[in-house]
Amino acid sequence: MDDREFFQTVADRTQLSRQEAADVTRATLETLAARLSAGEARELAQELPGHLRESLRRGPGEMEIFDPEESVRRVHLRTGLSEPEADRGVRAVLATLREAVSAEEYGHAMSQLGSEFARMAESAR
Repeated sequence: MDDREFFQTVADRTQLSRQEAADVTRATLETLAARLSAGEARELAQELPGHLRESLRRGPGEMEIFDPEESVRRVHLRTGLSEPEADRGVRAVLATLREAVSAEEYGHAMSQLGSEFARMAESAR
């Protein structure tokens, strides 16, 4: 899956414009990068198209622990989308991520993120 397909899939799942879907995808991946270990973010990024890899780069700091609601809040603040739109966007990005990377890599990421994040992906259209 290339980045255009990724954005279009997110747009289809959220009913957002393609530009909004691109914005929510980048914001969600940036948010997830803070929640994942540096090694896991790097491994997940290796399975994504080049432009999306950049969004998973993280600095040398410690990984942060926060729940899905905080993820939605951060995406809302980064994108300017409403909280319901950001929530739909995060869910859609997680579901699309599941389709875009190997099951093994997705499982590794979800093991760090936790079951609440996995349930978010399952609830996306």
